[in-house]
Amino acid sequence: MNGFNSIAIDGPAGAGKSSLARRLSKELGYIYVDTGAIYRSVGLAAHRRGLDTKNEIAVSAMLPEISIEMRYNDEGEQRMFLDGEDVSAEIRMPEISICASNVSAMPAVRAYLLEMQRRMARTHNVIMDGRDIGTVVLPDAELKIFLTASAAARAQRRLLELQGKSVKADYDEVLRDKQDTSRAAAPLKAAEDAVRVDTSDIDFEQSAALLRSIVRERLGV
Repeated sequence: MNGFNSIAIDGPAGAGKSSLARRLSKELGYIYVDTGAIYRSVGLAAHRRGLDTKNEIAVSAMLPEISIEMRYNDEGEQRMFLDGEDVSAEIRMPEISICASNVSAMPAVRAYLLEMQRRMARTHNVIMDGRDIGTVVLPDAELKIFLTASAAARAQRRLLELQGKSVKADYDEVLRDKQDTSRAAAPLKAAEDAVRVDTSDIDFEQSAALLRSIVRERLGV
């Protein structure tokens, strides 16, 4: 035990992981670690180099050449830096989402980034969201939550999020999940001891209140 609490939140894209984790981290005074942003940064690096992001040999060879950092501003917002450049906005572009999905399916990439994620949990109280946090990255997390929602609800939320950032996308483009649930590396699944939460029929504030009650009940904070 390192004296710090870890909360792992897993689930498919659009279930509300990032927004809810960010809200919860502010309420608790925890560090929020958006692991998806880390993989997006790797995807962006490969994209900028013109690499085939499905070619694990090419992507693996790139890893020692890049520098990825997580920094936090005065508001506690996570910012991603690739080779010293703040790429927090660029990694949210739809084409980079595809690259991120491709590289995050690679065992070599996941192994390369694993220690970065675990180091944060050893040195801070963290809320970490992703797809295999409770099963692989932080299997001993004090609390594991698996967030889900219907495919239609997730697609609509993701579309609104992208439109809010002035990113062009359409409903069909974001209605995707088969690749992420069937791939060999880190297929999406809930940890056996995770608390399952379905947000399909509740809004953000209701979801946030539900998660807060779960944390209070399980961790007493």
